[in-house]
Amino acid sequence: MILGIGNLIGGYQGLIIALIFVLIMNSVSYFWGDRIVLALYRAKPAGKSEYLWLHKTIEYLSKKAGIPKPKVYIIPMRMSNAFATGRNPKHAVVAVTEGILHNLGKKELEGVLSHELAHIKNRDILIMTVTATLAGVISYLANMAQWAAIFGGFGRDERGNNIISLIIVAILAPIAALLIQLAISRTREYAADEAGAKIIGDGMPLANALTQLESEARQKPLRLNGYENTSHLFIVNPFKGGIASLFSTHPPVEMRVERLKKLKF
Repeated sequence: MILGIGNLIGGYQGLIIALIFVLIMNSVSYFWGDRIVLALYRAKPAGKSEYLWLHKTIEYLSKKAGIPKPKVYIIPMRMSNAFATGRNPKHAVVAVTEGILHNLGKKELEGVLSHELAHIKNRDILIMTVTATLAGVISYLANMAQWAAIFGGFGRDERGNNIISLIIVAILAPIAALLIQLAISRTREYAADEAGAKIIGDGMPLANALTQLESEARQKPLRLNGYENTSHLFIVNPFKGGIASLFSTHPPVEMRVERLKKLKF
């Protein structure tokens, strides 16, 4: 999509511009994305003495998952939630809110932690970083297409400029990119649910945790201190709204729970 839009806007020059933006934005997201999101939520490293059980549990589950133990961070937030970030298993972080440590039982919390470790093992953080970056580039190019349609195109070639095509691209490309991004996000959540359940050999703890976290998010959605473009990171979307599942970063919790209940070990 990026190459096609770039070619439509400015031929060879459009392609080069698109590729440069992809490389720059991907590099920034890949190397500094974890630090940015941790800073956004004011996450702090979890001290081993204060959070000994949490460290031991993550260490145990990491060994079962076959990955290095990630760094552990605490988010100063009453809402129950968690996410994983980092560019690869050797540079990974699991962040949990203060609320989830108090509101979930140990078994349910193990299910949540296994889900996040599954994201790390599957390199979902990298996949979603690249996906979000490409979607952002497509939206940027679509904006360029709007100006190209107004001023007759930025490039010249033997075919001339197709103003109607530029207008269609400017309208439809961002929508298509967003739908693809969200579909991939939902797919990775299903995969992490299954892989996480396999780590502990039981799907019910995670299923019970998801039900509780979803109920809490519906009753008290994150508003003032949240950043909705990071919603795909969390195990349950903390920014609840009446949006169709097609435009959601997460599959419906009911479907996730149903799939977990059907798993056999």
